[in-house]
Amino acid sequence: MTNNGISPYRIDIPQADLDDLRERLRRTRWAPELPGTGWERGVPTGYLRDLAEYWADGFDWRAQEAALNAYPQFTTTIDGADVHFLHVRSAEQDATPLLLLHGWPGSVVEFLDVIGPLTDPVAHGGAADDAFHLVIPSLPGYGFSGPLPGTGWTDGRTAAALVELMSRIGYERYGVQGGDVSAFIAPLMGRAAPDHVIGVHVNGLLTFPDPAVTGSLTEAEQARLAGMREWQDKLGAYMQLHGTRPQTIAAALHDSPAGQLAWIVEKFKDWTDPAAKLPEDAVDRDRILTDVSIYWFTATAGSTAHTYYERFNDFSAWAPKERGTVPTAAAVFPTDFSVRPLADRVHNVVRWTEFGRGGHFAALETPDLLVTDLREFFRGLR
Repeated sequence: MTNNGISPYRIDIPQADLDDLRERLRRTRWAPELPGTGWERGVPTGYLRDLAEYWADGFDWRAQEAALNAYPQFTTTIDGADVHFLHVRSAEQDATPLLLLHGWPGSVVEFLDVIGPLTDPVAHGGAADDAFHLVIPSLPGYGFSGPLPGTGWTDGRTAAALVELMSRIGYERYGVQGGDVSAFIAPLMGRAAPDHVIGVHVNGLLTFPDPAVTGSLTEAEQARLAGMREWQDKLGAYMQLHGTRPQTIAAALHDSPAGQLAWIVEKFKDWTDPAAKLPEDAVDRDRILTDVSIYWFTATAGSTAHTYYERFNDFSAWAPKERGTVPTAAAVFPTDFSVRPLADRVHNVVRWTEFGRGGHFAALETPDLLVTDLREFFRGLR
């Protein structure tokens, strides 16, 4: 351990855990399907069974583990919670520090395809001035950070822990990028440390109806709000379970890898580019299974669900607050419901980019678009 409390880390899942996973998958009791039904009722058993069989007998966890271990990793304890992170410095000494934050059901594996272009832009069609030093944490309670030690881990508390992480590493000025739940956390970091956060870039930004603005929205913006309401009605069941009964769903997800697989792969179907017919048409099958494996091996399905409970019950998070001051960029993909006039009332939005392809998992689906948007946004903030 160094004098700042940071210790080197290497992923090394015990072989007994891999053997146990394979045995559980092979002994799965599969749910029968109703004739003539498909994805509209959830993950079809036929698809899930094929994917689970590949997970058990074709997927190479050790190869994925080695790919992750190719990058320097560390752990530290902040506010009583362990925090795991990748720290990949650019060869360009004046590179801008950038914190990359995953969401649910994500992990650090989301960002593997952007590490090279962001740290070594010259080798990937960019300029040396576009280089970043990257810090990629497993959010507290997620993945290799391990289960949370107790209750009370709201988004604000997580944001404060990540501000402390960047300070502990030694970065005084840095950017933050986050999607999904981290589209909440990243702006909170800007509010908590506006003298240190030079800019916040988000994707999957949720914007909520505001009577003062809603009446003046364009037809397209009204359609997005309607789409969000439909999403809540038809696709938001996971969020209600996480937010209200996390321990109950944890019992199922911790015991059944097939259940954990279904719980996550459904999101790779529902949230990815609408042009993709199957999850692996949008995101590589091995990358999806690496993400699911991380949840399984680290036993963090329940811990991540509990963070939703904290979010649902953190009344200060939903109270009116002053508009943020840190420059903010929003990347909007086809499955997002972001509405700029609503975002403008909460954030200091200086860049708004809408894309015609991709989906919720931007770093996995369209790393090229995300990298370009990050370069262009932070170019004016360095």
